[in-house]
Amino acid sequence: MLTDENSLLFLHKNDHMWLKKQIPNIITLLNLLCGCIAVIFAVQNHLELSALFVIAGITFDFFDGFAARILKVQSDLGLQLDSLADMVTSGLVPGIVMYQLLIRVFPSSVIRVAIDFNVYYMALLGLLITLASAYRLAKFNIDTRQTTSFIGLPTPANTLLIISLPLILKFQSEEWITDIIVSKWFLIGVTILSCYLLNAEIRLFALKFKTWSFAENKLRYLFLVLSVILIVLLKFIAIPCILLVYILLSLVSNK
Repeated sequence: MLTDENSLLFLHKNDHMWLKKQIPNIITLLNLLCGCIAVIFAVQNHLELSALFVIAGITFDFFDGFAARILKVQSDLGLQLDSLADMVTSGLVPGIVMYQLLIRVFPSSVIRVAIDFNVYYMALLGLLITLASAYRLAKFNIDTRQTTSFIGLPTPANTLLIISLPLILKFQSEEWITDIIVSKWFLIGVTILSCYLLNAEIRLFALKFKTWSFAENKLRYLFLVLSVILIVLLKFIAIPCILLVYILLSLVSNK
């Protein structure tokens, strides 16, 4: 009887550990699910709804790593799954969003592939963001230098930059802003800059709090405070500004 009880306790403990290990993976899969839905909306040119699900996915992306650290269940599987989910939410989606934006400035660069199906060949430049994101994620998985900080812009941060453009056009559409964003040279420039920043040899601090100590995290706290102020003042226009602040603070801290 004692042996049977010990066996049951052992099985129960194993089941509990297995479930505990899967919690971060489940959160990661929710990120992937949001990314898939965002792809559907982006392809249909519902860029604001796509942005909503991207933001949800990036939120899950933050909390899966947080959960893994709290539960002490980090694993190689979780690392690979996280990159695969990011490839959709923060790799494929921004490429499609940029493709849709470039269609607006290159409407005549169209090839009819089939009935009711056109390809805008100049707009395909937007998919360079997807390719650069894939390269960045693959490099991240094998780069031992990126355990406590990033080298190159993280794909979620880059994605927030891209999805901010249709949000600004939709909700803060002043004439001068529209003229800037709906410009072929601006969109091409953002695409090239995005691809460069993703894979640039620039060390950027990570928003991972190992403790809540102000002394150890003063740079992170400063960044968060500045981000909140910018969001309150500028709304969606704050997103590119926050990205600029993030890069500048990182460069200053490196020196």
